[in-house]
Amino acid sequence: MINYTPEQILELAVKTADSKKAREISAMHVTEQTTLADYFVVMTGTSAPHLRALSGEIEKKLKDEMGIMAHHIEGVTSSWILMDYSTVVINIFLSEARELYALERLWNDAVRVDVEKYLTKDEEKHEI
Repeated sequence: MINYTPEQILELAVKTADSKKAREISAMHVTEQTTLADYFVVMTGTSAPHLRALSGEIEKKLKDEMGIMAHHIEGVTSSWILMDYSTVVINIFLSEARELYALERLWNDAVRVDVEKYLTKDEEKHEI
């Protein structure tokens, strides 16, 4: 069994979220702030079904491509789905919930990860 790094898990989660049209994807390196995880990933979905589609696809990709299962998933029927992969915690919000819980402000002293390198450029998304 291959042991994937937190960075590899983060990359696949972000790429998958981007492919499913998640908005405002960000990530924070939180090892200096907490022992809960190495990275927090935050993204916005456009509707409750979109949140479920995002979480379902991320769960599937991490399982199929890396053999990794979430230790805990909660909020599947709410405006905030949390997926705990130990070293990487993925937070999928509706925009109102993201504003309310403001994780980026809560963890504002964490180092921001440049996720742009994992995202498909807008012009590539529109090519046929």
